Amino acid sequence: MKSAIIASTSTIHGSGYLEYLLETLEQHFRGIDEIIFIPYARPGGISHDDYTSIASNAFAKINIKVKGLHEFNNPIQAIEKAKGIFTGGGNTFVLVNQLYKNKILQPLKSAVENGTPYLGTSAGSNICGLTMNTTNDMPIVYPPSFKTLGIVPFNINPHYLDPIKGSTHMGETRETRIKEFHKFNTQPVIGIREGSWIEVKDKSIFLRGDLDARIFTFDKIPYEIKTNTDLEFLK
Repeated sequence: MKSAIIASTSTIHGSGYLEYLLETLEQHFRGIDEIIFIPYARPGGISHDDYTSIASNAFAKINIKVKGLHEFNNPIQAIEKAKGIFTGGGNTFVLVNQLYKNKILQPLKSAVENGTPYLGTSAGSNICGLTMNTTNDMPIVYPPSFKTLGIVPFNINPHYLDPIKGSTHMGETRETRIKEFHKFNTQPVIGIREGSWIEVKDKSIFLRGDLDARIFTFDKIPYEIKTNTDLEFLK
């Protein structure tokens, strides 16, 4: 049974790392004493060890140990044997490139589909969609493919930002970028605002958190959905 938390962000304003999610994560990883952390996205280029320490400090608050995937000689086997998995945020291009380079994209997909509880934040959430093409990140490396895990049957845009009324910014908005994506692709896209997440339990998919989300579908006007909405309609 698939079990995944796909969160827009690891940190909301005025809160510590994963703090706003800890109560949810305590239930999500219930009965699990150790998880594997995938640090490949490396926010700001910090080391894998330092990034793993940040995740470890957060999970210690709910009595769960964390080991970085980079610590294992055989990352494929580590994913296959993991009790739980967390992929952190950073740059999605860097993350996906490393998943392909280490040949763990398919083992990771299989692990989640076979019931290993998964948490993704930011880049770690981007990879839960059909492709990574709706990331906000700069293409600083070139992965072999943009195809990702497909845990959900649509694409994700974490950190979704609404246009600011009265702003003098002349660049493209997130909505404009996603509309550009739909000039060449047809799968739906959900824009998740900070502090919200998607909860996957077997075949059910729900929007969770305090905020609404924005839905983009091919050749249609974007619209809002309320929190706790069943996302079955996006399949």
